[in-house]
Amino acid sequence: MTGIERIEISHHRLELDPPFVASWDPRPRTHFPATIVRVYDDAGHVGIGSGDAMYGFADYESYFIGHDPLDLDRHGAVLANIDFHAGRPWPLDVALWDLAGQILDRPLWHLLGGGRDGEHRVRAYASSAVHRPVPEMVHVARRARELGFPALKVRFGRADLAEDLAVVRAIRDDLGDRLHLMVDCNQGWRMPWDVRPPWDVDHATAVAEALAREHVYWMEEPLHRGDYAGMAELRRRVDLPLAGGEMTRERYEFAELLDRDCLDVFQPDCVCSLGLSGLRHVAADIVAAGKVFTPHTWGNGIGLLANVHLVAGTVGAPFVEFPFDPPEWTTARRDYPLTETIEVDADGWISLSDRPGLGCPLDEATLARTASPAATFS
Repeated sequence: MTGIERIEISHHRLELDPPFVASWDPRPRTHFPATIVRVYDDAGHVGIGSGDAMYGFADYESYFIGHDPLDLDRHGAVLANIDFHAGRPWPLDVALWDLAGQILDRPLWHLLGGGRDGEHRVRAYASSAVHRPVPEMVHVARRARELGFPALKVRFGRADLAEDLAVVRAIRDDLGDRLHLMVDCNQGWRMPWDVRPPWDVDHATAVAEALAREHVYWMEEPLHRGDYAGMAELRRRVDLPLAGGEMTRERYEFAELLDRDCLDVFQPDCVCSLGLSGLRHVAADIVAAGKVFTPHTWGNGIGLLANVHLVAGTVGAPFVEFPFDPPEWTTARRDYPLTETIEVDADGWISLSDRPGLGCPLDEATLARTASPAATFS
């Protein structure tokens, strides 16, 4: 029987010039970190994953060495236990699924349940991140539509809410119904240093009513991720789909969100929450409840591809998030660990190949050049 031989974790940082000033973190990011997880079996196959920094994972590596690499349910359960004790180890889950794909010579979308017939692709929405003046945001929206994206997500959080709302109105006035608009309110979680309180239900209601007038496709994270009562009340008050769950950690939390009817759109990212092993089941629960599953995915191309495979192999989605906001955030920057950038076609679709596993070879030369002792943004 083939067994897991070893696990390797490496950190990398790409220098960013110009820096990237994300709406959720106004401190300029001068580097883009990536953590690469490689898992090897004793027959020479290698699986890769990426996501959190995996600091301290060496303490738990022994729980996998020597085990059958194809025992994915067992590995997912062990990782869920580690997640409780020591942070988010889900890049290894992705690497284990990729390894299984290499061993079985099957793409991940097929391993996850997708049939062989038909095209395996998912449509993407452009996800912007930078707070730009209104005319520049209109240009961003026009460019997204020209490139084939059917939808664009804009971020709130400027100094004045009126400026945020002006961006939405200006884009809608310019493009009409030719582009779906999503709005991320960024209230679900905070950067470590940011101690501002999240919005309350009354404030979120006022914002939601304004967004509904502009026919926004969904309102994302209008309240703190744990405010179940607030989300349920907000859904009762407004006629606007509510999205969230990108940092929800455990399966029982998703069950609670479903039971309380808190959200219309669920957005967990498999490299941050439950991995492919857990989210394939959560996705089925969400769709069975009549809700939409569409992963959040703000990271490098490995995580993006993992989430696209997840959607294509399970429940499908109207759109999947595609981080793209040039010049600060390009596919070349986002996907620097890979030999090929992930792109959309002229109609906004990401097509998946028949290559085994994730199907994304690493750019070893770039990884060697960007090697770092830590995975930090500055």
